[in-house]
Amino acid sequence: MLATLISVWLLHVAALLGLGANALLVAQLAASDRARSALLAALGIAVGAALWALCAVLAINAVFEAFPWLRRGLQIAGGLYLLYVASRLWRSNPKGLDESSQSVPSLAAFRLGLLTNVTNPQSALFFSSVFAASFPLVPSLALQVSTVVLVTVNAIFWYSFLAYIFSRQHLRSAYSRRRRAVNRFAAVALGALGVRVLAASLQEARR
Repeated sequence: MLATLISVWLLHVAALLGLGANALLVAQLAASDRARSALLAALGIAVGAALWALCAVLAINAVFEAFPWLRRGLQIAGGLYLLYVASRLWRSNPKGLDESSQSVPSLAAFRLGLLTNVTNPQSALFFSSVFAASFPLVPSLALQVSTVVLVTVNAIFWYSFLAYIFSRQHLRSAYSRRRRAVNRFAAVALGALGVRVLAASLQEARR
């Protein structure tokens, strides 16, 4: 059991270190002087990771294989949502604003993090492949529960750490000087992810 947990932990850490939509969201919120919103978004992302891990434990990937239109529907929803977030970032006001006017409602920040993760089909593929490769043929209930908890704690720690780092004064100052450029870079990156997801869905539909 311990060897399996270590394997899952290492693979998950490696995945977290990659620059994806979740990291971009938390970094942008924190750097724009919205540390509390970034932390709540991080919590939403962690809940999304827990849901994906739970789905992997319950072998939801088998359902996707039996009903491929479900996965394609999720991919399309995820791609469109990423494009929506990208458009909001692209059109955001580049002028300096005070912290109170920049605040994001708690529920909205949490929901933004949750939806960014839940609508990302790459998360489903990651967890299903990692669990399939790491788990024994008949995993115990203790292993399944421990793995879901491990993934959740990993996500909470990492994205909270990002929120802390990018909310530091020198980074916020640098962001405020280059707000338009940073927002548009994040918008292009998220938009590219959304387009890639939609293109993959279209290719699958044509097969």
